Amino acid sequence: MCLRRLVLAALLVVAASPCFAETSKPIPVNNPQPNAFIDLLALMSGHCKTFRVAGRTLPCKTVAYAHGDTGRVNFAVAVDDPSDDSHVVSFSGENGKRADDNSYELPIDRVLLNSKNRPKVDGLPVPAEQTSTGICRQTGNFAARKVKDVTCSATDSQGRKYELLFVSDGTPVSVRRIRQSAPSIQDPFK
Repeated sequence: MCLRRLVLAALLVVAASPCFAETSKPIPVNNPQPNAFIDLLALMSGHCKTFRVAGRTLPCKTVAYAHGDTGRVNFAVAVDDPSDDSHVVSFSGENGKRADDNSYELPIDRVLLNSKNRPKVDGLPVPAEQTSTGICRQTGNFAARKVKDVTCSATDSQGRKYELLFVSDGTPVSVRRIRQSAPSIQDPFK
């Protein structure tokens, strides 16, 4: 009886081993930095004079600057879409530079497209990532809580263009430092 159990167990292990031998494939949700945290968030009040996504003109609610603790920066544009409160387009890049105290340039290497129809992680939609080239320019200074405007222009790998011209209404920028991290801006004045 004991020998039968041992043989049966060995057969089950042999029969099931192909199931365990296959490697699991990750679900492609385009989440480039799952362990990154936002350490600085700046919300700007104003309006979009220009906001185009792949040839479509869209209305926007607001623009936010988000700095991640790994150095990645997003200029996130909340789309004024009554049917989708998760509709956000972000211009994303690294290695931003300040030419002076009132100007900042961010090279763009991807555009993130988010909507309520995207796959979710922990209940939140994960954006589709479009490899892109371009630049965002900000006139103004977060430390002084004054931003005049933000312009972004990017083209993705399939030739679609993304454009933003956001103009401040003069309301002071709301800046929140969420946690301390190393600076990632190349500042010639330090």
